[in-house]
Amino acid sequence: PYPRTATVWKNLNPFWGEEYTLHLPMGFHSLSFYVMDEDTIGHDDVIGKISLNKEAIGSQAKGLDNWMNLTRVDPDEEVQGEIHLGLELLRDPPWTGLRCHVIEARDLAPRDISGTSDPFARILFNNRTAETSIIKKTRFPHWDEVLELELEGSEVAEGRSLTLEVWDWDLVGKNDFLGKVEIPLECLQRSPQVRGWFRLLPLGNMEDDAGGKLGALRLTIRLAEDRILPSMYYQPLIDLLVESVICPAEVEDTTPLIMLEEVTTVESRQDVAMTLVKIYLGQGLVVPFLDYLNMREVNQTSDPNTLFRSNSLASKAMEQFMKAVGMLYLHEVLKPIVNRIFDEKKYIELDPCKIELNRSRVLILVAFLPRRIPFKGSASEAEVRESSLELLRAYLSDIMDSIVGSVAQCPPVMRVAFKQLHKRDVKYLAISGFFFLRFFAPAILTPKLFNLRDHHADTRTSRTLLLLAKAVQSIGNLGLQLGHGKEQWMAPLHPFILQSVSCVKDFLDKLIDIDNENVSEVHQRAVFLPSVTVKEGYLHKRKAESPQLLTRFAFKKRYFWLSSETLSYAKSPDWQVRSSIPVQRICAVERVDENAFQQQNMMQVVTQDNDGQLHTMYILCKNVNALNQWLSSIRKASIYNERMLPSFHPGAHRSGKWSCCLQSDRTVHGCSRTHSAVTLGDWSDPLDPDAETQTIYRQLLHGRDKLRKKYLESADAETAIDQEERKHSPRIRPDRVERSRNFHEHRMAAAARLLDVVQDLERAHQAFERREREEAANEILPP
Repeated sequence: PYPRTATVWKNLNPFWGEEYTLHLPMGFHSLSFYVMDEDTIGHDDVIGKISLNKEAIGSQAKGLDNWMNLTRVDPDEEVQGEIHLGLELLRDPPWTGLRCHVIEARDLAPRDISGTSDPFARILFNNRTAETSIIKKTRFPHWDEVLELELEGSEVAEGRSLTLEVWDWDLVGKNDFLGKVEIPLECLQRSPQVRGWFRLLPLGNMEDDAGGKLGALRLTIRLAEDRILPSMYYQPLIDLLVESVICPAEVEDTTPLIMLEEVTTVESRQDVAMTLVKIYLGQGLVVPFLDYLNMREVNQTSDPNTLFRSNSLASKAMEQFMKAVGMLYLHEVLKPIVNRIFDEKKYIELDPCKIELNRSRVLILVAFLPRRIPFKGSASEAEVRESSLELLRAYLSDIMDSIVGSVAQCPPVMRVAFKQLHKRDVKYLAISGFFFLRFFAPAILTPKLFNLRDHHADTRTSRTLLLLAKAVQSIGNLGLQLGHGKEQWMAPLHPFILQSVSCVKDFLDKLIDIDNENVSEVHQRAVFLPSVTVKEGYLHKRKAESPQLLTRFAFKKRYFWLSSETLSYAKSPDWQVRSSIPVQRICAVERVDENAFQQQNMMQVVTQDNDGQLHTMYILCKNVNALNQWLSSIRKASIYNERMLPSFHPGAHRSGKWSCCLQSDRTVHGCSRTHSAVTLGDWSDPLDPDAETQTIYRQLLHGRDKLRKKYLESADAETAIDQEERKHSPRIRPDRVERSRNFHEHRMAAAARLLDVVQDLERAHQAFERREREEAANEILPP
């Protein structure tokens, strides 16, 4: 279940601007992007696709960023799944034969309307064939059949290959191809018996890109492969990061944080900032961390008006911090107003160059106006501007009222962070800049990217949101730049903006009026407290005790909460009685096949009780993106559980058999592999500290040579300082030389500690790699 973008309606040149982080299994081979035409009735149509193999994605260190032509979708190339085979070369002179034990297959492509297939397998060698039986309506067939072919001795020596094909049987028309495996017979000569799972491959047709006739898709893709070590290996690096903020060094530029910023590129700074925020959230030190960076930023900035306006680590960290802890707050403040703007679809325009005066638009406009405008044929430009101004003021007034009235709703840890920023001689401008320019204004401009809406805005609504975002930015700038820009047509809004500035200052005063003594020990750890929810919302839970109920009676709407320790649900958010499942008992979180209950976007949470019995809860999500988000969050919460299942049933046990593999035994092992890897990554679930610390290690590893050259390979301290001092004074005081020498030695020692930790982690990775290679060498791998 991978992400699906929002639908852009009635447009041949859509813009999405959406970004996803996918956590793929290490053994993945290719990644495909499908462009679909959404239909309100029936199945969506496929316009075209782009397929990229792992090597192509990983060939560029900075990733791919190109327009790529869409290709046609060939059913013979749309294969998936694996087949379990046992192969044996039989030699009983003068007879030679090949025995193929076709055991089972899993995750085959669905070829029938029911979402299943009717698979059978066929082996082919030198115009001789043998076939298994057909198993109806399943993507997880169990054959357990032995097929044999007689061979001639010369055929074995000629280096030929055995082909096994899997097909979907159709009563009418031709059979559909499901995949193939090719096995060179020379592999069987080296090892007479081979048994294992083989990946099914396409027919191998050479597909052109249709010369761009199907269109093109602009993609930016970056592949990052990393091995996550056990937690104990990352603790020394965590200790150094913690030490940076709880025991700040006397010499400012010798902390690991500053050295990390030195080797962080502009492109990676946002990712590093988000990672650090999550690490310090987990340590309960996010406020000291931000205070440390902000204090350094203040000390290095001479002009207060330019404070935090660059893409420094401090500004990026504050931005990511607000997203990590404030998304629920943002939704409470903005969502009702944004929803109303989307629903009303009013025409608003102030720019004379963009005002449209055609009759149909004006008729719609007049119908919504709060007071009557004389209408003679078509409205004038002045009338359109006047009505637009009134509508903008009304929306903007509602937005500002909601924001300035939200002091009690704002997360305490965010308020404490702003209070600390205020203490660093930073007055209103920097705080309002973070709050309005980097938090509220971007969310108003692109609600889809902040999960305020499921779809992007249409052209009219998008223009309204842009004008509102501009106004909110001006308010966040405290009106200092009004009248100096090129967009003088925004001038009619200036009185309202200036009037709002005083309200904003009063709001910020109240926001930072908080006792941080009561907050520092509790709310900094908010994301990790068992009592604090990392994801919540309405879902539909299937009643397990009533499998025969009709669909509309079988699902009950329930409100779910997920924390780091429990998954709980109740009839409503304020319902007193909750049912809870300990996260530590979760052993699989997987998608459910559509044909199991004739429902899309379903998932299952499999748990194990103290007696070892498995229990499955089926949950229906409202759309594929909600499904992905819940799968991601629950998998992250349970990623370190000890009793995770290696396989699961993607179907349901109904009418005495599993709908996926058709086996009757309810307790039989699952027919498909589980997906323990996290599906998506987002701001609000920092539940994987080892992965976050690995990201920081990787950044330091890439910049190791730069740090070594600057801190460890520079000239001798005394000589370097002497030379520098003599430039300014012929007489050097001994105490100044001593201080300079101590300064240099301190820098060297701090850098050496950090580089030693990086080297230890590098050695640990190399040891794990050697162990994996040795284990792989001792295994018999399928060809």
